[in-house]
Amino acid sequence: MPLVKGGRIVADGFTHVEDGAPVPERGAVLVPAARFLADADELLRRDGPVGVIWPNDRAVGELSPYLDRLALVALVFPTYKDGRAYSQARLLRERYGYRGELRATGQVLRDQFVFLIRAGFDAFDVVKQADAEAFEETAKRYSVFFQPTGDGRMTVARKRIARRAPAPAARQDRLRA
Repeated sequence: MPLVKGGRIVADGFTHVEDGAPVPERGAVLVPAARFLADADELLRRDGPVGVIWPNDRAVGELSPYLDRLALVALVFPTYKDGRAYSQARLLRERYGYRGELRATGQVLRDQFVFLIRAGFDAFDVVKQADAEAFEETAKRYSVFFQPTGDGRMTVARKRIARRAPAPAARQDRLRA
């Protein structure tokens, strides 16, 4: 599957390690949730970044003790109709303060890209090459939003308030007068 990150199609730097397969001693690895939780301390001590594939039917709070050491959390969209990974992404970004790579994987569709970005995703495993190629155009199309959310962008209302506010020096002068 093509990986879109930073608005471009890129090679996946993580080796996907299935359950029961040996974990390489070095390099970036991406492991299923059950395997990660069973061997978290050992995996996090190895030489290289670690990522976890987290299903959408598990609470992301289980990851909280490890988030500062995880390079990647891949949240799964098992079908295009199942949006629980959106909520997981927002929780990871907003409640738990996760700053690593947040990857959408599974049934990630072109018309969901903007919503995925707004929820805090910054990388996308897409099924179709054409969807990967359309990502950059889709992400550029929308530059302002009304709702605050996990991507950290300033909302339209905040931009308007910031434009109307006097410069800090002007405020200080008025306070002194």
